[in-house]
Amino acid sequence: MTWEHLERGSSPVDWCEGNYLVSPDIAEFVNTISNVLFLLGPPFLIYLFKDYGRFIQPAIHLIWVLLIVVGLSSAYFHATLSLLGQLLDELTILWVFMATLSLFCPRRHFPRIFKRSRKRFCLSMTIFSIVATALSFCHPAINAFALMLLAIPATYLLYKELKIVQDERVYRLGVRNTTILIIAIVCWINDRMFCDTWSSMNFPYLHGFWHILIFISAYPACVLFAYFFVNDERPESRPTLKYWPRNDFELGIPYVSINYDKKFDDAI
Repeated sequence: MTWEHLERGSSPVDWCEGNYLVSPDIAEFVNTISNVLFLLGPPFLIYLFKDYGRFIQPAIHLIWVLLIVVGLSSAYFHATLSLLGQLLDELTILWVFMATLSLFCPRRHFPRIFKRSRKRFCLSMTIFSIVATALSFCHPAINAFALMLLAIPATYLLYKELKIVQDERVYRLGVRNTTILIIAIVCWINDRMFCDTWSSMNFPYLHGFWHILIFISAYPACVLFAYFFVNDERPESRPTLKYWPRNDFELGIPYVSINYDKKFDDAI
C-alpha cells in the first residue's frame, strides 16, 4: 500500500452523490452521515445482549463492535473516496459476515468435511477471509459486487431455519428482515447502475438509503442467527426473541433473552 492510496479520490469507486457539494471536507455528505446507525445502534445492542454474552457466547459482542468499525470505515471512505477507505469499508463487511457465520451458524448446516466441529469450521472461515482479504487488493473496483454475493448463502441459511422455526415472532422477523434486505439491494443497484436516471430526478442519494436499510437488515440477521445458535445448542437456556422498548411492539429493537436458572447464575 503506497501513500497515494491514502489520497482523496484514489478509489476507483465513486457513487452517484455529487462530490463536495455540502462541505469542502466531505466528498459525499449524505453517504457519510447515513452511517450514523452503525455508530449509535451497536452500543445499545451490547447492553441488550449482556445476559447472552455472559451465559451463552461472549463473542456476540465482537459482532456489535465490528458493526461500529463498519460504520466508521464506511464514513471515512465516503468522506475521502480514498482507496484505503474503500478497502477498509469492504473488508470490515466481509469480516462481520464471516464472524457471524463462524460463531452462530447451526452445526447441522456445516459441510460434512467439518464433522460438525465448530473449531474446524471457524478455522476454514478464517482462512477463507484471509485469502479474500488478499484478493480484494487485486481488483478493488469489483469488490463491492463480490460482497453482494454473500447475501445468497446468508439468505439461503435464513430460509432453511425459518422453515423449521416454531416461534411465529422469529418467523415474522425473518420475513421482515429479508424484505428490507431486498429493498436495500435494489437501492444499491439503482445508485450504482442507474445514476444518470436518478440524477435527472435530483435524487442521487440511494446509496445513503442503502446504508440505513442495510443496518436495519444486518443487525436483526445477527440477532436471528444468535437465536438459532442458542436454540440449537443450548435449548435449556430457553431463548426468547424480545423487543425493546415494548415487547408487544415488533417494530422495536429485537434481541434474544436468556431464561437462565437462578442457581446457575449464583454458580457463575
